[in-house]
Amino acid sequence: MKRLFLLIATVIMTVASCNGNVARSSENNNIPSESDMKINITIGDTVLTATMADNATAHDFISLMPLTLTMTDYNRIEKVSSLPRALTTAGSPAGYDPSIGDITFYAPWGNIAIFYGDFGYAGGLIFLGRIDEGIEAFATAGSLVAKFEIIEE
Repeated sequence: MKRLFLLIATVIMTVASCNGNVARSSENNNIPSESDMKINITIGDTVLTATMADNATAHDFISLMPLTLTMTDYNRIEKVSSLPRALTTAGSPAGYDPSIGDITFYAPWGNIAIFYGDFGYAGGLIFLGRIDEGIEAFATAGSLVAKFEIIEE
C-alpha cells in the first residue's frame, strides 16, 4: 500500500510539474524578441537609447530613420504621432499588452505610440522596441518633438 501511495504521489507531482512548465513555455512565446539594433531618441537636450525588436514592423520603422516626429499626449499614458506611411504588419500577432517604455505601432491608426504609463492589451498594437532608460522624458504635459536615429557603430 505504501508503494502504491508513493507511486500515485510521484505521478501527481510529475503531472503538476509538467503543467507548470507548459504554462511558462506558452507565456514565453508572447514575449517579443529584441535585436542588437539600437536607436537614439532625442528630445531637446535629452538623448535616450532604445533597443529595437527583431520583427518586420520594427525593421520597416527603422527604414524611415532619421525621422523627426511631433508627438502628442494621449490619455496621459502614451505619446503618439502619425508616420509618413503605414508600416508592414507581416507576421505580427493580433495585438500586444505594452509595458512602460515600449515603442509600438498601432496599425489601425497607422501611428507610433510610446508608453510612459500602464496600459492593457490592445488589438492591432505591435511591439517595435523598448526605451532602455529615461522614459520619464515622455511623461511631460502636452506635445514634444522627438528625433529618431539609428546608432551607427
